[in-house]
Amino acid sequence: MQNKMYQVSTLQALALGYSKAVITVEELLREGDTGLGTFEDVNGEMILMDGHCYRADQEGNVTLVPQETGVPFAAVAKLYGEQEFELKDMQDIKSVREELTRKIEERFGLNSMHVVRIDGVFEKVDARSEAPYRSHHVTLKEMLGKTQKAFIFENIRGSLIGVYFPDYMDGINMPGWHLHFLSEDRSKGGHVFDVSVREGISKVDKITNIYINLPEEAAFDTYSLKQDLRDEIKSVE
Repeated sequence: MQNKMYQVSTLQALALGYSKAVITVEELLREGDTGLGTFEDVNGEMILMDGHCYRADQEGNVTLVPQETGVPFAAVAKLYGEQEFELKDMQDIKSVREELTRKIEERFGLNSMHVVRIDGVFEKVDARSEAPYRSHHVTLKEMLGKTQKAFIFENIRGSLIGVYFPDYMDGINMPGWHLHFLSEDRSKGGHVFDVSVREGISKVDKITNIYINLPEEAAFDTYSLKQDLRDEIKSVE
């Protein structure tokens, strides 16, 4: 089955402060039904699920996003659920990531990309989101330091949506698993710092193609994308 990861800009560009719109939500939804990202001026966390685009705001409240909303960074694909397995009694995000990695390694997938969705019951979701910050060449770390809020959801049904990128793609996206949460009633969500899974069903697809849509405007070339930003990106993840 031919599937591709469709990415808007790069994580390194976002980390350095390039948060202008590259495409719209309407255009993004043509490329995938599952994924994550953010919105123009880093206006909240994006969760793309079932072909709908949701925004988690600074308080963790979720709304459906208008089609014309600008997208500076995202990674999306079509989810088919080629690999499906149960997760049970996972105490933290480290154990979730390790189990997901073990499952893709069994199918020789560590050097490929993946998209994942985990539907289940979560004892705790430690998450965050942020308000917009209209400035350029201000790093993502600085922006989040001014606008980010953290919150915890407990005993909640919902879904984790995520992507996996291999280590050699560092800078294009974050190596390893990056997860966002959306509650079953579509009212709560955010970027996931930590999570404990009581029980869940995970669907994972291996992806071996990527299309990267880079910004066309000249301002994009004023960013030095040669820098090693691993520590910077890790600190905001």
